[in-house]
Amino acid sequence: MNFVIDTSLCSGHGRCYTLAPEWFDADDIGYGQVKDAPVPDGERARTADIVAACPEGAISVKEG
Repeated sequence: MNFVIDTSLCSGHGRCYTLAPEWFDADDIGYGQVKDAPVPDGERARTADIVAACPEGAISVKEG
């Protein structure tokens, strides 16, 4: 499973890379970027919290 950011919705609040720096980083102007790091199955509950923390709803999870 991996995170996905809809860049058309992201406003650069930075909650993703603040809450989960192991999966997110910031680009040069502060918008979130997904790192190439899959989410372990044991972190499923945490993914829901990270998705919910985005005020624009720009973060989702892709299985596979």
